[in-house]
Formats: sequence, C-alpha cells, structure tokens
Amino acid sequence: MQMTRARLEDGERRTLAPYAAFAGASRGRLHTEDESEFRTAFQKDRDRVIHTSAFRRLEYKTQVFVNYEGDYYRTRLTHTLEVAQVARAISRALGLNEDLAETVALAHDLGHPPFGHAGERTLDRLAADAGGFDHNRQSLRIVTELERRYPGFAGLNLTWETLEGIMKHETEYDIADASWEPDARPSLEAQVVNVADELAYNAHDLDDGLRSGHLSAVQVAEVGVVGRLMQRLGVDPARFDNRARYALIRELLGTMIDDTIQHTDAALEATGIASIDDVRAHGDTLVRHGADLAGELAELKRFLYRNLYHHHRQIRMTRKADHILERLYHAYVVQPDMLPPDVRAEVDRLGAQQAVVDYLSGMTDRYATVEYRKLFDPMTLT
Repeated sequence: MQMTRARLEDGERRTLAPYAAFAGASRGRLHTEDESEFRTAFQKDRDRVIHTSAFRRLEYKTQVFVNYEGDYYRTRLTHTLEVAQVARAISRALGLNEDLAETVALAHDLGHPPFGHAGERTLDRLAADAGGFDHNRQSLRIVTELERRYPGFAGLNLTWETLEGIMKHETEYDIADASWEPDARPSLEAQVVNVADELAYNAHDLDDGLRSGHLSAVQVAEVGVVGRLMQRLGVDPARFDNRARYALIRELLGTMIDDTIQHTDAALEATGIASIDDVRAHGDTLVRHGADLAGELAELKRFLYRNLYHHHRQIRMTRKADHILERLYHAYVVQPDMLPPDVRAEVDRLGAQQAVVDYLSGMTDRYATVEYRKLFDPMTLT
C-alpha cells in the first residue's frame, strides 16, 4: 500500500488532537508550487531544511565549547538534533504534529553565527547602525532569501506554519519577532520547540560542563533538582564516573520531558482548548512545566550561568571570538574587494554592512579562524 500525501493527511486528521496543526490545513507557501505525492507539506519543509548549506554548517558552530576544543562536546548541530528529538517526544505524547515540531526544531538555529551567543552579541554590536543582528531574524533570511536552490524563488518557500515557528522561537536567550502576528500565540508545535530547546541545553550543557571538568559532581549536587536526582539514582558525588553522569543526564532530561507533558495536558484540559484557533487566541503559553520544576530549573540556569558560561576559560574564548569577528568585520566593510565574488555582488545589492554580516554569520568557527589568519597573519598564505 502506498502512503500518499492524501493518506498521510487523512491519518493526521484521524489520529492527532483537534488542536494540532494539520498539514492539509496549512496556510500555504508564499510561492505556489505543487506539493509532493508522498510527503505532507511539513515533511517537505523538513527535508528542505536538512538539505541546506546552513544546516550542514551547524556541525562546526559553537554550542558552549568551540568546535575544536574537543570532539565529544555538543555543537550547534548536535544540539539542534537533540532539540528535535525532545520536541518529537513531547509532541507525540500530546497528539501534536511531530513533523511540524521536528521541522521547526531543525530550522530554529540556522541563523546562529560562529562562536555561539558570544558571536551573536558581537555581530549585534558591530551592525547596530544597520539594525543589529538577531539569529531568529537571520534564520528567516536564510530560509526566505539567502538559500538559493530553486529557479523560481529565493529561499526554501517553506509553509507559513514553519516560518511562524522560526519567527516565534522564544527562550531565555531567544526573542520572538514582535512583527509576526503580535497578538497571536504560535502553534502548540512551535511552543513545544521553545520548551524543548531549553530542556535540551539545560541537560546537555550540564553534561558538557561535567565532561570538560569545568564543573564537578560535588559542585552540581548543591543544585536542588540535580541533588535530588543523584539521591534517587544512588549516585555519590564524591565517586562520580561516566556511567553516573550518563544516568544523571538521562534522568534529568526524562524528568523534564515527563513534567512538561503532564502539565501541558492539564493546561489544555483546564482551558478547554479545542482547536488551533483557540491556541492562537489564548492569552498565555500553554506548553509549560509545573511550578515546582520551573523553580528548580531556574536555579539550575543560574548555576550554569555563574559556573559554566562565565567560567574563566569560557570568558577567554569569548574574548577571542569577539576579537576575530570584529577585525574581520571592519576589514571587509572597509575594503569589500577582499570578499569572494558572490559576496561582493551582495555588497552592491544590500550594502557593505548587511552583506558582511550575512557572510560572517554563515561562517563556522573554523572558517572564521582560518579567514582571520589569512588576513592578519603575515606567515599564512591566502
């Protein structure tokens, strides 16, 4: 039996919750085109995102540790894949559209520059006169303009629902675009990705901090939720090994996912949400933790902020990243003739600042470092 798009769409209508986003009811694409015979619109979006150059470059972009600091640390790509896995798990349990949640998760960090949030802050400062830099907006530019793979339009021509999820991605570190239907909440699938992003980096930044030695088990045991889970698992912080670390991170992530599913389901029932229109009209976010876990996770975030993100080694790397991007930016803006021909053409079209920001934000950590050496190290050949 062939699972055609019609059958897949019918399966969604029969099996998903009434407040899910249905591919067959999508608001469509900016440019009219035929849909796939064997994929829903959201599945087609997902495949287009995965095949972009921007997605592949995430492999060599920083999550917390710069790519060349070690092969075992998360990169922006592995973080993205982990967010997609968490988003699928939550969506499946709530009867939501896994394909849309996965697609938004895979696309949500496409616009991140090299060197993580440090790189974003640097580009935002350097490009202040041109409107600054925000990776959510840059993600939208990538999928609507900068990826040029089709003869009939710029970008990927994604569905409205996927674009909404990218623009309304919002966490403690990500600000949603207020210009995109500011009075409406995004789909539950987009809300799931927002929460999945936070869950993933809470668990996995803790994991990388422990693996790197920046954090010790004795130190993290003082954090309420971590200490409680260590006790549940019978883990002794003073005799902490790799297996104990794996068990701790697995238990933490599972606890956060289960709590989100239970409290989101309770919120949906309590508010009487019966359709996606109800979701958009609701005045508050519906995908949420319970109050107890929310307080514990806030404590964990404060701990990571003080002890990992502001560890002296991380501050040193942040300073290096700022220096590299700032010197590259000024060199290219002052003398655009040093840019590759395709980027010089964008200078003529967009102006030097925007073209250089697009170019720098698309670089990987490694490529930016190599470019820096080519421009400023007299012993490095161009």
